[in-house]
Amino acid sequence: MSEEVEFEKIDFRSGCSLDRVQSLINIFDDFDRHEFDDQMALEVHTMKEHIFNILGDVQKLDDKLPAANEYLLLSGGARDGTLDIEVDGIGNMSRGNDFDLDYTLFVPVLKLHDRNQPVALDMRHSIPCHSWLSLKLFDDETVSRWQSCCCTIEQDTETCHFLSPPKVCDWFHEALCKVTEQFQQNPKRGQPNIQKAEKNGVATTIILSSGGTRIMYDLVPVISFRGWPAVAMGWLSENHFWDGLIPEEEVITGFHLVPASSLVGNKDMEWRLSFARSEVQLKRYIPLPFMKTFYAFKAVMNRALGRFSKVMKPYILRSLLLWACDRIKLHYLASEETIAECFLGLIDDTLQCLLSRSCPNYFIPQYNMIGHLDDQTVLKLCQVVLMVRSDPAEHVQNAVDQVKAARESTKEYHDKQIKLRSLRKDEIGENGGAATDLGTDSRQELDLAEKMRRLVDSNPGKSISVFINPDDHSQPHFRIDGKFF
Repeated sequence: MSEEVEFEKIDFRSGCSLDRVQSLINIFDDFDRHEFDDQMALEVHTMKEHIFNILGDVQKLDDKLPAANEYLLLSGGARDGTLDIEVDGIGNMSRGNDFDLDYTLFVPVLKLHDRNQPVALDMRHSIPCHSWLSLKLFDDETVSRWQSCCCTIEQDTETCHFLSPPKVCDWFHEALCKVTEQFQQNPKRGQPNIQKAEKNGVATTIILSSGGTRIMYDLVPVISFRGWPAVAMGWLSENHFWDGLIPEEEVITGFHLVPASSLVGNKDMEWRLSFARSEVQLKRYIPLPFMKTFYAFKAVMNRALGRFSKVMKPYILRSLLLWACDRIKLHYLASEETIAECFLGLIDDTLQCLLSRSCPNYFIPQYNMIGHLDDQTVLKLCQVVLMVRSDPAEHVQNAVDQVKAARESTKEYHDKQIKLRSLRKDEIGENGGAATDLGTDSRQELDLAEKMRRLVDSNPGKSISVFINPDDHSQPHFRIDGKFF
């Protein structure tokens, strides 16, 4: 009886080894995933606090921002496909050389929360997934405060003020620049450095550095709503991958209007609905192997389609991810053995949506995000996707090389900053600064010890650590398990 021969799995279309594709995706994931040590976690926490301090000062400028605000922080920059908006490229900036981590931060300029009436959006002038925002929903004080950022229209002998996305973005950017300039002109010890603040489309990009870590934040002014819009109610009645895994009320807690217009809409008044808050909830229930696959797929396609990012926006790839979860059994997506097949499947989905010229928004399927593409553009995009499909392993290898180089640049920057900090410490010690600090900080050390004792008593069995910024001993941070205080 002859022994059964085990054949290597081969992709029929490209002829490449599926085992190699899977191995490369695992390598990509190892380099792409940031494991925070305690020092980096503290630096990230410090910069997040500083961004909120900056926004607090923006609110003080003219009281336009809500006094008690509710931000939404998304992993990944706006150019990375975290939401469906138009942004400019990052130019010569790149991960590793200019920043180590990137986030998108939703900053509500107006909130419609805790209201006892249904959300009313003016969709008479827009295609699905878009809306105008009338200030009739707000009180006279709010109308007066925001009138300079409105377009005024006479309708049925009534003067209507519609909030204008471009005007809001211009105001927001100017306000952020004023505040960041003040921080740069009056730096405080231990405060993160503001390396850059510039406008990129509807977002304002700020790069902060603290210790050996740099973070790029894309700040986007939005309108925040509680509840769920009527235009998306039909989506709730369909079958989804998250059915039975998460209560519906957790999925539909709220949505936003983001500053983006359709090609046929009035750019001065039209906003786009965003369900990023719901996406954050749903993402928790997507199997980890499939998320790992998606991140590699996104890196490959963003690189390949980079010069077409204005017409084939990266957010479209995220929609393909969610539609795939609804279509494919979760146990298949959860298998480490199917990573390569899922990767190729996502590429095939991209090609299919181009050929059919159809990529529905996940939450409002009646909105086709690529229905406007002409034949020539579709042909060019298909050629790019076919190029990737013809040699997927090579394109994943290029993505691995890119993310590896970025991590090496990050490590080089981190080591350089640590060395500079060590030299500064040595200089302080030689000048007798350390001895002086011991005398003046004795009371602070006693207070710190007392606070630490109370935390230990009130958190039995938990891991507690204390971190002190070497440049600012007056503000210790405590970590209880994974949370900073």
